[in-house]
Amino acid sequence: MATLTIARRFCGPAQSANGGYFAGRVATHAARTVTVRLIRPPPLDTPLTVRDLEGGELAITFGNERIAEARPATLELELRQTPAYFEAVEASRRYVGFAHHRFPTCFVCGTGRPRGDGMRIFAGLIPERDLVAAPWVPDSSLDQGDGKVRPEFMSAALDCPGFYAVSLDDRMMLLGEITVHVNRLVHVGERCTVAGWRIESDGRKHTAGTAVFDEDRELCASARAVWIEPKETPAA
Repeated sequence: MATLTIARRFCGPAQSANGGYFAGRVATHAARTVTVRLIRPPPLDTPLTVRDLEGGELAITFGNERIAEARPATLELELRQTPAYFEAVEASRRYVGFAHHRFPTCFVCGTGRPRGDGMRIFAGLIPERDLVAAPWVPDSSLDQGDGKVRPEFMSAALDCPGFYAVSLDDRMMLLGEITVHVNRLVHVGERCTVAGWRIESDGRKHTAGTAVFDEDRELCASARAVWIEPKETPAA
């Protein structure tokens, strides 16, 4: 049995892990594309047990409490037209998190995180494309040792832009499940564009697509995620 610990740096809400980063860590353990379903907010600085189940499935637990589960998956996603990098730069000026942010210390999209600490992916709306986009230039703290970012940071980058794609009115939502497929790891210092778009909504459940592209608009990674409007708003 393996263990998994999410350091406090990689929070989403202040007291739990960023869902995309957490899913990336789980996928790294699985060594394949998986759908990760979040059952409870993953705690920080806490050893979690990763149990291998039948059929390649995983269960991530804390004591007797199941935190998440993963199952082998194939990502099926229809991509949108890729924004240019400088379109994403302009879109990020419209990031609604600049005016109000529920979780300003979020590792991926938090406005309270300085450069070199948070990823600072600020996805803003491109109305004529019906999607959100943000520039992303990975810093050296994300390096896996060969000049490329670690896989879990590719997964993290695909998280929050999906929220802003389905919650243009800033409705509270939490990540329910995410399937990430990485085509290639981007390099530290490489200029990337992250895009997110709404796929469908059904009551409190909203599905988003997200993708990371390089400066030549080549696909580097993509994800399909389900966001859930909670019945009660969690504490920040």
